[in-house]
Amino acid sequence: MIWNEAKECMSRDEMEHLQSKRLVKTVDRVYHNVEFYRKKMQVLGIEPGDIKGIEDLPKLPYTTKNDLRDTYPFGLFAVPQSEIVRIHASSGTTGKATVVGYTRRDLDIWNECVARAMSQAGVTRGDIIQVAYGYGLFTGGLGAHGGAENLGAMVVPMSTGNTKKLTTMMKDFGVTAIACTPSYLLHIAEVLEEAGDIPNIKLKAAVCGAEPWTENMRKQIEEKLHINAFDIYGLSEVMGPGVACDCQYHKGLHVYEDHFLPEIINPDTLEPMAKGETGELVFTTLTKEGLPLLRYRTKDLTSIAYDKCECGRTLARISRFKGRSDDMLIIRGVNVFPSQIEAALLEMGGTTPHYMMIVDRKNNLDTLEIQVEVEERFFSDEIRELENLTKKIGHVIQNAIGLAAKIKLVEPKTLERSMGKAVHVIDKRKLD
Repeated sequence: MIWNEAKECMSRDEMEHLQSKRLVKTVDRVYHNVEFYRKKMQVLGIEPGDIKGIEDLPKLPYTTKNDLRDTYPFGLFAVPQSEIVRIHASSGTTGKATVVGYTRRDLDIWNECVARAMSQAGVTRGDIIQVAYGYGLFTGGLGAHGGAENLGAMVVPMSTGNTKKLTTMMKDFGVTAIACTPSYLLHIAEVLEEAGDIPNIKLKAAVCGAEPWTENMRKQIEEKLHINAFDIYGLSEVMGPGVACDCQYHKGLHVYEDHFLPEIINPDTLEPMAKGETGELVFTTLTKEGLPLLRYRTKDLTSIAYDKCECGRTLARISRFKGRSDDMLIIRGVNVFPSQIEAALLEMGGTTPHYMMIVDRKNNLDTLEIQVEVEERFFSDEIRELENLTKKIGHVIQNAIGLAAKIKLVEPKTLERSMGKAVHVIDKRKLD
């Protein structure tokens, strides 16, 4: 391991001093090496010398995903292409892909951050870890892989696509940790349950990310597999997985703020918000060479706590995400996040975390149907019992989101499982 663990227990003054020094260097680097930022700062009348420390952060311009697309593919790189040793990119499902580049030092720091996250999850050099994120242009697979190797663990690069082979190797190799999306881990748990193999595995920890998930979903994973599950956070534009991770107390995700400077803004006014308030998470990278970013708007909605954690770390902690400002659905004038549905279903029991929201528009009025998988036992009940369950679920969801929805119960394993990011919404209004 190459990091100094003392950085995770710095005083707030020490951390802010380090952040200020690194911010000044970053601003100077992007101003002189990235035309996009130089023009942005000139329009605002800002020169590198105007930024003395993190107190001057609000003077700097924001960066958005569209900025990366507009400068596609390499327009925001701050080093010559000869210094870029790896490229990753988003899927590009809307518009052009966002392309990110890493220098050798960037990869070292990325590996360090992921190793720190895995260490928080209790993974050590004595563990065997399956990496079941997708490999390739997606940052999940290679990001988790590099961090696990940095930690000294034995890595099994499973990727996704063959769950039966994964569970076989999990048993045969004595796998003790896994990195994957939480929805895929639930699918893995189902496969193990069906085969009666849960008593035959040695799994003790999971590091899950790449999609939003609730506290109830974490508890369900832990109960099914008898493990500890941890939430890792990152995004390819800022680095990849390993920007933050929770610890054993699960009271927020520790941000590795010696490398990533977080702030919370109002997504409508773009003004900084007070400590503890919920808003949009924004990051400024402090050590990246290939693609340094100023005030990157993540669209993730959360809050930040700066008090010392029970684990002893003094790093800032972001709360579990409330949703995304751009994933938010507006249905009949009401703001709805899919995570609200998941939380409501898991809270009431009798259902699985698998659901599908189908939004449509009929006679100029938005409609919402929610297909919900329920436990097998309910399909042996009388019709009246199923009707009562449907009404109960409808009532619980209406209380959660403030909207009435049509509830359709479906049998277990009816809804398609995902080995990557789970898809929970079909918005037919966008298909018109």
